[in-house]
Amino acid sequence: MGNEQIPQLPPTEATPHRPAGHEASLAGTARRWLVDRIGALWALLTDRPVSLYAASVLRIGYGLLYLVFLLREFPHRAEIWGPDSPWTPALAAQLFDQTGWNSFLILSDSRAYFELCYVLALVTSTLFTLGWRTRAMSVLFAVVVTSFHARAIFMTDGGDNLVLLMSLYLVLTACGRRWSLDARRDRLRAARAGDTPEPVRSFYAQQLRDLRVTLTTVVHNCAMFVIAVQVCFLYGSAGLYKIQGLTWGGGTALHYALNLELFQPWPALSHLVDGYPMVIAITGYVTVLLQVAFPFVLFGRLKYPVLTVLLGMHIGIAVLMGLPLFSGAMIVADAVFLPDRFYRFLPHLCRRAARRTGLYRPAPRQAAGPGSVPSQGRTGVPDPKHRATSTGQMDTALATAPTSDPG
Repeated sequence: MGNEQIPQLPPTEATPHRPAGHEASLAGTARRWLVDRIGALWALLTDRPVSLYAASVLRIGYGLLYLVFLLREFPHRAEIWGPDSPWTPALAAQLFDQTGWNSFLILSDSRAYFELCYVLALVTSTLFTLGWRTRAMSVLFAVVVTSFHARAIFMTDGGDNLVLLMSLYLVLTACGRRWSLDARRDRLRAARAGDTPEPVRSFYAQQLRDLRVTLTTVVHNCAMFVIAVQVCFLYGSAGLYKIQGLTWGGGTALHYALNLELFQPWPALSHLVDGYPMVIAITGYVTVLLQVAFPFVLFGRLKYPVLTVLLGMHIGIAVLMGLPLFSGAMIVADAVFLPDRFYRFLPHLCRRAARRTGLYRPAPRQAAGPGSVPSQGRTGVPDPKHRATSTGQMDTALATAPTSDPG
């Protein structure tokens, strides 16, 4: 018994393993999945420009916001950016040597030159908002915003910084394809052309044109992606910074903010809101929660209620704390996350709401009849079409009338 040996199984039966073909198929599936994902990403970047309506909303929003800002500061323009500013052009030039900023406002101390630059800024903001020659106006708008921001950099806040960043990003986008004078001109040109065939291009000209279209599409899509990431970083970092503070954790941060004299445009309103501590605490917790969770709710329908709550939050900041530029800049930035189908549906939604409230009434259609179109001929002379119709009816009547023998 002790000398008996236990039979050994073959190695293939003792240690079962997956066949080599199965592992190769798994590797091939993973490789195909990766190739498909890369192809889908490349198609997303190159096939067509995305979020054209959102880019147009950003153009209109920031152009109009900066135009209103310049008009609002028009009585104080000389003290902020002009020759009467305590921050003289010489001091600004010394700071620019250290920071690398620049501004065309320090090229001359002349008041006439400054007034000319201010008018140029107003005209540029207006044309950029309207979308006239958007490609060139976007560059000029970025130069204007950068120059005014750098000239009075110690008087800027978070809203000014966001407008500056967005003005630089919008240079790379096709923000004039929708809701602009450029888009209207293209529609009229296409309507005039009608069915006229396009001129035949050479092979190299067609290749250059396709390359230009692809490059423009890629740059636009990448710029819109950068804008979205910028807003996500802004909200996420603000929420994480608030979590570290004891006042936000205790629910008293908004209480202290409402009692700052520097941010009390209407002290009575601030004190009235401060009289509801439970509401203030809940609002503070909801604000932190939404800011931290904002980057994670952008891929579903949950983003619509989140954006609505953030809209109310920014309106409250503008009213209670007197920061309209910052609130307006954030509200416009949130528009990048709304899809194009939302903006296409928006006019229909507005007309439907106007019909329900009675503000919009479609023009009644006139029934086609003999009196609907006035005669285009001279008075007393029948219309040629009317004469032809009457003559045809008379001939038909004579042809079908019974004939009588006179005899």
